[in-house]
Amino acid sequence: MSHNDTVRQSFKKQAGKFTAYHMSKTEYTDYLIQKVAATGEEHALEVAAGTCICGRALAPFVKDIICLDLTEEMLSEGKRLAVENKIDNIYFQLGNAEKLPYEAESFDLVITRLSFHHFAEPEIPFREMQRVLKTGGKLVIWDMEAVEEPLRVANDKIEKMRDPSHTRILSREEFEKMFQKDFVLQCEESTLVPVNLDSWMELTATPKEVREKIIALMKNDIYGGCSTGFSPYLQENKIMFDHRWLLLIGVKNKEDREE
Repeated sequence: MSHNDTVRQSFKKQAGKFTAYHMSKTEYTDYLIQKVAATGEEHALEVAAGTCICGRALAPFVKDIICLDLTEEMLSEGKRLAVENKIDNIYFQLGNAEKLPYEAESFDLVITRLSFHHFAEPEIPFREMQRVLKTGGKLVIWDMEAVEEPLRVANDKIEKMRDPSHTRILSREEFEKMFQKDFVLQCEESTLVPVNLDSWMELTATPKEVREKIIALMKNDIYGGCSTGFSPYLQENKIMFDHRWLLLIGVKNKEDREE
């Protein structure tokens, strides 16, 4: 099975659950809208959009937006919610972030959220997003930020146990390096997002035996055993942890040219 097939298989299971999950909370989309500061004239694109959480939130603030994703079931749920909320300037495209089906310099705003830790080769979709973005346009990446180096291996191992489509969480420095050459960073902010362990595993339909292993690792960490890199804690007798989300907004300052 290819990595893209693994991604499709994983997110097919998640499609119907995304709306109720913590990542869909209005407080997060409101924060994003504020930081993006759209003018209302943008032709926008959301890459690896899933159920188009960002696209649906941003639609009232841009001219139009296309939501592209690899998984048909995720887009179908996004379409359903867009119709339910009477959003009429949003469009849906089945496609691969590694080979975007658009001409160069097509969009004023390109956004992706919680996608890079599912990409096998992150530089490829980054270059594709850069290619389709107009000079002077904004590239918005909102993703998890890696924990400190000694704990990254343990952290990524548990992420992959929970969701086989997970590859590797990038560090702030790795994201900055991708933006460095052809962008001016306007925003670079971290936010701690509290996560309930049970809900986190329920979203991905993690098998029972794997859940039990992850719970055991987290409990061991809480009570002074080997660190998982998650820094788990108990809240009302439930295991919690905080994901660190990193928001980067860069303005493209150079037109792409064929090498």
